[in-house]
Amino acid sequence: MSLLTDYEVAALLLSLKVSTVAVLCSLPLGILCAWVLARLEFPGKSVFDSLIHLPLVLPPVVIGYLLLVSMGRSGFLGGWLYDTFGFSFSFSWRGAALAAAVVSFPLMVRAIRQALEGVDVRLEQAARTLGAGRLKVFFTISLPLTAPGIVSGMVLAFARSLGEFGSTITFVSNIPGETRTIPLAMYSFIETPGAEAEAARLCVIAILISLASLIASQWLSKRAQQRTLGQC
Repeated sequence: MSLLTDYEVAALLLSLKVSTVAVLCSLPLGILCAWVLARLEFPGKSVFDSLIHLPLVLPPVVIGYLLLVSMGRSGFLGGWLYDTFGFSFSFSWRGAALAAAVVSFPLMVRAIRQALEGVDVRLEQAARTLGAGRLKVFFTISLPLTAPGIVSGMVLAFARSLGEFGSTITFVSNIPGETRTIPLAMYSFIETPGAEAEAARLCVIAILISLASLIASQWLSKRAQQRTLGQC
C-alpha cells in the first residue's frame, strides 16, 4: 500500500516544481539587488531597500491581489504578455511560481547581501588595481567568496516558497494538478469533513521537507565555505 495517494503525490511534486522554478528564476535578480545594496551608495537607497523587503511585512493576500491586477490576464502587464506572446500567469503553475518568488525574494537578497558585506573590499580593490574589470572582479572574487550566502539564500527561499499559501490562492486560485501545492491541498483537506488524516500527513511532509532544506543549507554552506577558504 502506498504511503501517499496520487492526489498527495501530485501536490508534493507540484510544490517542488514551483519552489525550484521560483528560486532559480529569481536568483540572478537576487544577486544583482544584493550587490547593489552591499556595494553602492545612491540617493533613494533606503527606499529601494524597503521596496525589496516589503513582501516580508505585507499580508500575503495583498501580494496576491497586486499580482492579480498587474500580472493577471486582464492586468496592465499580464494582459500585454498574453496579447503579445500568448503567455499567461493566470490560473497556472507559472503564476504560483511567480507568487512564491515574490514572497521569498527578500530572504534570498538578505542572505546574499550579508555574505557580500562580509567580503573584504580590499581584495576587490587589489584586483582592480591589477587591471581586472568590475565584472571580472565580481565573478572571480566576490561571487566565489559569497557562495555560502548564495546557497543559504537559495535554500531559505526554497523553504519559504514551499509554504506559500495566501498570495498563491489569491492570484491563481486552488486548481487540482495545476496550482494546488501542499499548503493549498492541506487547506482543501481541512475544509473536507473526515479528511483530517490526509491533512496531517501533508503537514508532516511539509515539516520534513522544510527541515531537510535547513539542514542541507547548513551543510552546503559549510562545504562552500571550506572550499572558498581552501582556494584562498
